[in-house]
Amino acid sequence: MKKIFLSLGGLLLGTILTYGQATISPAKPQSAAIIITGATIHIGNGQVIDKGYIAFDKGKITAVGTGAAPAIAGAQVIDATGKQLYPGFICPITTLGLVEIEEGARGTVDDTETGDMNPNVRSLIAYNTDSKVIPTVRSNGVLLAQPTPEGGTISGQSSVVQLDAWNWEDAAYKSDIGLHLTWPASSRGGRRGGGRGLPVAGATTETPAERAQKALDALDSYFAQAKAYAEVKQPVANLRFAAMAGLFNGTKKLFVNADGTKEILQAIAFAKKYNLQMVLVGGKEAYMVADVLKENNVPVIIKETQALPSKDDDDVYLPYKMPKILQDAGVLYGLTGIGFWRQRNLPFEAGQAVGYGLTKEQALSMITLNNAKILGIDKTTGSLEVGKDANLFISPGDALDMITLDVTTAFIQGRNINMDNLHKQLYKKFSDKYGLKP
Repeated sequence: MKKIFLSLGGLLLGTILTYGQATISPAKPQSAAIIITGATIHIGNGQVIDKGYIAFDKGKITAVGTGAAPAIAGAQVIDATGKQLYPGFICPITTLGLVEIEEGARGTVDDTETGDMNPNVRSLIAYNTDSKVIPTVRSNGVLLAQPTPEGGTISGQSSVVQLDAWNWEDAAYKSDIGLHLTWPASSRGGRRGGGRGLPVAGATTETPAERAQKALDALDSYFAQAKAYAEVKQPVANLRFAAMAGLFNGTKKLFVNADGTKEILQAIAFAKKYNLQMVLVGGKEAYMVADVLKENNVPVIIKETQALPSKDDDDVYLPYKMPKILQDAGVLYGLTGIGFWRQRNLPFEAGQAVGYGLTKEQALSMITLNNAKILGIDKTTGSLEVGKDANLFISPGDALDMITLDVTTAFIQGRNINMDNLHKQLYKKFSDKYGLKP
């Protein structure tokens, strides 16, 4: 009976996830050269070319310039006169492809592993290329992402994926680029116990600061063991420590979730102690230690601009101003959103910062070239330059404005992507029902 129930449950869940949406197959490899002409080209590095052209073949950009495009035999020419051309947006630190239905369907949530120290966990192999959420995010210009594990102290390893693939192997753009650590915070939590804050039998009376220090000591010991393991030529197999070896030889980065000034400074000191490449994630009080971040070459991935400040006495516009503050301080910064489906708002989160000091091209770089640099993929993507992958899209209007963004055509590594999604299908379905024009 239990087996029958589970089978029916799986069937029902599958029906819910696929209802109303036809299969969207990944695009085929680029078969001929393509030239896009007449567009305003936003390179991604601050440069803008008016009435320019871009050519790409076999997935790579071969020419970018202004004026008349070079003649290429057999090339497909796309006239984008009056339109805007952008590099594909890159979304770091997301659960896209790891979560399908956030509440009430545990079988669709695969972003967290049991346990506290899981450096060997790889989010890449859990990435679901058939997620119905991915096309909705892709339709707003997000073409690459970093599905990231959550939970515990060391959550696991993340990779960069391109958002048009048959399976996780196809999706992998750069595998296992770093590990994710949630820094112990002394200001979180309270007394463990029951009742009205009173100690009960068996409960600890440790203060939050004491618990945080104990967690830091355990973390330091764990990294010391992992470093020693990495230095042994023929160690006894330990999958967890083996997964951390890249941190010590410089092939992987340590993404540290920390918000408070104290925690950020502790994390920087910790990274220096073990000679690690650190990336600060979140960093709500990063503006208070921007000079230290700059001095130690620690980039920051900001979580949202469209948010409230973390403290009651903070400037109410602080989240909007954070990118400009880091820009002026010379700190490399990128931007992500929250969760998975909300990543479709990534360009609008970037656009929010334009009203508070950033130029439009700086805001664009925040979610293209800056994010690429932080993730270590800037040699192949993040800007529209010769030799890089043809990850780009066309929009009639400003891509950072939710009113004018309309991704009409997109390419990932030169492949022309199907821009259909469940939302568009439902809109058309009910427009047809009521005789409305889509």
